[in-house]
Amino acid sequence: MTHTDTTPHENVDIEALKNDPEFQDNVRLLEKEMHEHNSIAKGYQLLDIKLAMQEDEERINAIFTFIVNRAFDVLSEYLTEHKPFNLADPEEYATARAIYEHGIQRYSEKDTKGAKEIFLVLYHQITEEDIRDAMMIHAAAVMEGIDFEAFIDEFADVTHLDPEDPKSIFITEFVQPNDMLMAMWGQHVTAGKKELEVLEKH
Repeated sequence: MTHTDTTPHENVDIEALKNDPEFQDNVRLLEKEMHEHNSIAKGYQLLDIKLAMQEDEERINAIFTFIVNRAFDVLSEYLTEHKPFNLADPEEYATARAIYEHGIQRYSEKDTKGAKEIFLVLYHQITEEDIRDAMMIHAAAVMEGIDFEAFIDEFADVTHLDPEDPKSIFITEFVQPNDMLMAMWGQHVTAGKKELEVLEKH
C-alpha cells in the first residue's frame, strides 16, 4: 500500500477528512509503518498530514522529534561506515532533508557552532555537486559571521525554487556564482575542509 495520496490537497474539506474512518485508518497505518520501519520519509508524510489537519502541537512535535532523532542516528551510522547519502533514495533524501532543516533552525536561532557543523557534515555526506557546494557556502557564511536573515536576504536566491522539485528544500542558488562565493570566503572553505579531515581518519 502506498500513501502518496493520503496527504490532504488544497480545497479538501479538512473537517470531513477528520470524520472519515477510511482516511483515519490510513493515517494510523502510516504512523504504524513509520515506527515499524523507522522511516523518516513516512514521518514527513505523516507530518504533512498532521499539519494540514491542524493536529495539536504535542502530536506534531512528537513526529518532528522522531524525524530529527532518527536522522541523526542514520547520520552516525553512515559516518561510521564512510557511506555518503544517495539523494535519489527517498529515505536517504528525507534523512538529509531533516538534518539540513535542523541546521537551518540552528542558524536561525544563532547557534553558529551547531549550524556550521551540520552544514559541513552535509557537505561531507552529499555527492551531488550543486548541493554539496551550497552546503560549504552555508558553512562559510556562518563562519564569516553573517546572520541568518542577512544570508537569506542578501546572498540566497530563492526566486527560482521549483515547488515540484523535491530537492528544492535545499538552498542551492545564490545571487553570486558559487565559485565566486567560495573564493571570497576561501579561508573559511579551507578551514571547513580541514575540520572534516577527522571524519576521514576514523
